[in-house]
Amino acid sequence: MPGKTIVVGVTGASGAAYARKLLELLEADERVGRVHLVISEAGQRLVAMELGIVAPELKRLPELLVPGAKKIDLLPNKDIGAAIASGSYPVDGMVVAPCTTGALASIASGMSDDLIARAADVCLKERRRLVLCVRETPLSRVHLENMLRAEAAGAVIMPAVPAFYFAPKSIDDLVTQYVCRVLDHLDLPQPQEYRWMGAAKKEKP
Repeated sequence: MPGKTIVVGVTGASGAAYARKLLELLEADERVGRVHLVISEAGQRLVAMELGIVAPELKRLPELLVPGAKKIDLLPNKDIGAAIASGSYPVDGMVVAPCTTGALASIASGMSDDLIARAADVCLKERRRLVLCVRETPLSRVHLENMLRAEAAGAVIMPAVPAFYFAPKSIDDLVTQYVCRVLDHLDLPQPQEYRWMGAAKKEKP
């Protein structure tokens, strides 16, 4: 039985570490068969600035983000004719991580002006899971109204807010816990996720 097909969009909001960790966990997950990765131009600059990764050829970016990656297929953000732009192409869910407020606005309004926005629009119209990892602070009324519109259409609004209740020891702990929570919403629970069991029943992997 083929594994799940997941779409990952990366835009220019701060938080490239979230994108890399998401791709790492999807690549390692045996339940996942294919990952379609779409990175905006601003997302490419983000990866270069925050992770120090600059691909001499764009098609090499997946292997630089996740060494040895075999499941990740990079698609140009301008290619609105790609398979994931059609509802007839089956995918099991999509995450935009990090998600700029500009991408949020495009998705909330159904603009479909690039592949990330179009693939997200397809997930909404086909009633597939769409998780938007919005990264901005403070939030204006425009941002909040766009979140409400996207949520009303079926998206999961999951701001990139780290948790501290599990006593993280490193930034990677914070990033991993957040990404594990994102994957929960794609029905891909991860064994390393910390799960709160109540104050008297703390559980840590």
